[in-house]
Amino acid sequence: MLIKTLVVGQLETNCYVVTDEASLECAIIDPGAESNTILDYIEENHLRPRAVFITHAHFDHTMALPEVVGQTGGIPVYVHARELGADERSASRLRSVPDLRFYAEGDEIAAGALAFRVLETPGHTPGSVTLLCGDALFTGDTLFRGSCGRTDLGGDMELMEGSLRRLSALPGDYEVYPGHAETTTLENERRFNYYVLHANSEFPNQV
Repeated sequence: MLIKTLVVGQLETNCYVVTDEASLECAIIDPGAESNTILDYIEENHLRPRAVFITHAHFDHTMALPEVVGQTGGIPVYVHARELGADERSASRLRSVPDLRFYAEGDEIAAGALAFRVLETPGHTPGSVTLLCGDALFTGDTLFRGSCGRTDLGGDMELMEGSLRRLSALPGDYEVYPGHAETTTLENERRFNYYVLHANSEFPNQV
């Protein structure tokens, strides 16, 4: 499995192209902007897109969606249904794609030879999800290196803390690919991320 990070847009969103190297089938996660950058990478590497996954529907994760879908043959787009009620502009963008599908907790979605398992991780938005594929976690704006997503734009800090607890309780270690900034590991965030430690009551006397 090859994971390519494309940093796109003014908010420097991480768009990921996840590819099965044997078949060149790929999935696109969070096409936030700069559709030409995303499409050029796919064309130059002769990739075969099979699905688009949206971790949450904020504009900086969906702006390039119509162009990417339009230029890749109308491939299916997956998002949690709760995201359609979060932001009307983003919801309209999602509804404009020809093959919109909803995923939820425990679903396993195939993108060619790749399999992505859906973990519901609300907090940043009501329908935020984390996608697990192999030893990789695509956490959107839930878990960052040393931080977590904002909850003051229609989010919920209590839900966020529950999602951080859930991710930190996953057995073993994973590479963490967040919606912004650098990659990290789940073990690193268990040990050093203040928000994860606080969610797990490691700092019970602090807010």
